[in-house]
Amino acid sequence: MTYTLYGYHASDNCYKIKLLLNQLEIPFHYKEVDIVKGESRTEEFLPQVNPVGCIPVLAISSTATLTESNAILIYLAEDTPFLPKEKFKRAQVFQWLFFEQYKHEPNIATLRFWQKCLNRKKTDKQWKDKMEEKFTNGEEALRIMNDHLMNNAYFVGNSYTIADICLYAYTHKAHEAGFNLNSYPHILQWFKRIEKQDNYVKFE
Repeated sequence: MTYTLYGYHASDNCYKIKLLLNQLEIPFHYKEVDIVKGESRTEEFLPQVNPVGCIPVLAISSTATLTESNAILIYLAEDTPFLPKEKFKRAQVFQWLFFEQYKHEPNIATLRFWQKCLNRKKTDKQWKDKMEEKFTNGEEALRIMNDHLMNNAYFVGNSYTIADICLYAYTHKAHEAGFNLNSYPHILQWFKRIEKQDNYVKFE
C-alpha cells in the first residue's frame, strides 16, 4: 500500500515529511487539508484521520495512521542512514527533535503562521507582546543552532539525519517570521549542505 500524507501547503511540519519521503524515494499520495478553513476539524477528518485534529498525518494502511511530524520522521527513517543505530547518536537525534518541538517550532513556526497565514501584524496591540516574546525565544533557538554548527557540519555525528530535516524545515523559512538569518552565518552554510543532498526538494 502507498502511504497517504495529509498536510497543509504552508506547513513546514508537512514539508519535513515530504522531504524525507522524497529522499528515501518512497512514493506517496498527498491530500491537502486547509487548516485555516477548519478542514482538520470536520466530522470526516476528526474521527477517521486524526482525532486530535491536526496535520500532518501519515496513513500507513487502511487501519493505521501516525501523527506528530517528528514521530513520522522516526518511523520513516528507521533502518536507514537518516537515523543512527548507535545508541548515543540515536539519543542525540531525539535530543534535537525534542529541542525543535520545545524551543524552536513553538516560537519560529508560530510567529510565521500568525503573520503569513492569519495576517497578524506586529503593530496590532493585542498581538505585540505575544509576538515580541516569540521573537526573543526564536532568536535564542537560532543562536543555539548557529553555535552548534560553528564546529559541526550537521547536528549529529557530522552526517545528515532527521535531526537536520526537522530543524531545517522552519529555520529556512524563519525570515518569513521576521528573523534576520544573515545574523547566523553557520546556519546559512548548513542550508547549502542540506540543499545539496540527494533528492532534495524545495518547499512549495
